[in-house]
Amino acid sequence: MTRLHNNLSRRTFGAGFIAATATTLVPTSVLALTEASAKTLVDSIVGKINTVISSGKSEAAMLREFESIFVRYADVPTIARYALGADARSLSGSEMSAFTKAFQGYISRKYGRRFREFIGGKIEVNGSKKVKSFYEVKTTAYLRGSSPFAVTFLVSDRSGKDLFFNMFIEGINLLLTERTEIGAMLDRRKGNIQALINDLKTA
Repeated sequence: MTRLHNNLSRRTFGAGFIAATATTLVPTSVLALTEASAKTLVDSIVGKINTVISSGKSEAAMLREFESIFVRYADVPTIARYALGADARSLSGSEMSAFTKAFQGYISRKYGRRFREFIGGKIEVNGSKKVKSFYEVKTTAYLRGSSPFAVTFLVSDRSGKDLFFNMFIEGINLLLTERTEIGAMLDRRKGNIQALINDLKTA
């Protein structure tokens, strides 16, 4: 059982560093990814999300489908490692794999429940633009009885495929939110990664 050694000063430093570097996760090399292909990727994601939220399926069935969307279209290893932060360097390969799998289910359920709030509405893709070495694709969520709001995807091909590596819902940054929350969860478990993994499986 692995014990990760965390301290408040490192978490505090990490939070400041994250805020400064949240949009520099991808290298500055020339990408094969284009504005059109980034938009096409998000068109596919949005199409699948719209299909799920209009399917009338049970919550459990919807959450399973949201997880399949996340696995297919998100750079899961990058998001998981970023969420764990510096503590990821202390893990063995098998521990990182176990964390990534548990995190994948946790994040899919968490944001899948958020997308379930869109039932009766829809998401529309507005357009994309290059930001440094990745693309930002903006969409608008239309919900019944609520004002429209923005859902933004950040897309890169750093993994070798066109995938999104971050998402903003009403301005809430997935990467920064999960880095903070996973760090706090690990601290509450006194750095016990196996306890964190077990809890993520049921969160």
